[in-house]
Amino acid sequence: MPAGFLGLRVMPGIIRRCLHPSKRPLWIVVLLFLACLYLISSYLYPLQSFSAYCLVSSSGSCKALDVWWPTTTHGRGGRDYTDDEMASRVVIKEILNSPLPWSETRKIAFMFLTPGPLPFEKLWELFFQGHEGKFSVYIHASQKRAVRKSQYFKGRDIRSDKVEWGQVSMVDAEKRLLANALQDPDNHHFVLLSDSCVPLHDFSYVYHYLIYTNISFVDSFRDPGPHGNGRYSKHMLPEVPVEAFRKGAQWFTLKRKHALIVMADSLYYSKFRDYCRPDVDGHNCYSDEHYLPTLLHMIDPAGMSNWSVTHVDWSQHLWHPRSYTRQDVSFELLRNITVM
Repeated sequence: MPAGFLGLRVMPGIIRRCLHPSKRPLWIVVLLFLACLYLISSYLYPLQSFSAYCLVSSSGSCKALDVWWPTTTHGRGGRDYTDDEMASRVVIKEILNSPLPWSETRKIAFMFLTPGPLPFEKLWELFFQGHEGKFSVYIHASQKRAVRKSQYFKGRDIRSDKVEWGQVSMVDAEKRLLANALQDPDNHHFVLLSDSCVPLHDFSYVYHYLIYTNISFVDSFRDPGPHGNGRYSKHMLPEVPVEAFRKGAQWFTLKRKHALIVMADSLYYSKFRDYCRPDVDGHNCYSDEHYLPTLLHMIDPAGMSNWSVTHVDWSQHLWHPRSYTRQDVSFELLRNITVM
């Protein structure tokens, strides 16, 4: 994180001649002490909001925040913001600037999106074992509730609804999982998983990697091709301009503030619900690949990684990622994935 300092400016030639030679090193010691104190404080107490970050940094990314949080009611191109836009911006800004609730134990919410069964339930049980109190589990079974055998999965099914591939119901299921997980104030990070996901590192590694970061891991990039910006609909204007339209894999990990924003948002969600779906304007758009990457890119680009911690192989250039069969799985494959 870039660091900025406010220091005293010493006029050359005048004050400098008044300093005794033996006193000169004291300034160096004081400056080094302040620098070390600042760095230690930044590590132990990371800045909780992007606006606070801007106060001590001259980063150009702060300009993006000024654009998104204007002091006037005018948007890009001088247009007036709608009432819904102004209301949405006020709520989102308040969430980003509010401190997180205090909790002695910070937990990770593991949210499973599955048709029903969890074929790797036993593997996840071994992953969770011995780390009770540091995680919580939520299961959205879109077709039927299966019998859960592990103690960590029994009774963890939430009220679910039908999910259709390519439809906004996929985003609705994600929001349903977030709504349930957010009820626990100790949940600080939220991980979306499928029934075919498996852990590639042990729990301690994953816990420290996610809990001690200040960003969300969301795949988000600009794709100028037909399967990226080619899916954009002008009906999303003026709230979602084409230059802000992003694409990414569905699987995310969100910090709590971003999860709250997703739940609070109705304006941008409605744009994707109505105009990012199959057979709109002669093309197919899939909201689960575009809604979240676009939303976070617009509201807090510095608070996201632009890449996911979930491995997905799109090298076959198909409508869906590569599926690994029993014959594909080897020690070499797992090693290659974990070092990516």
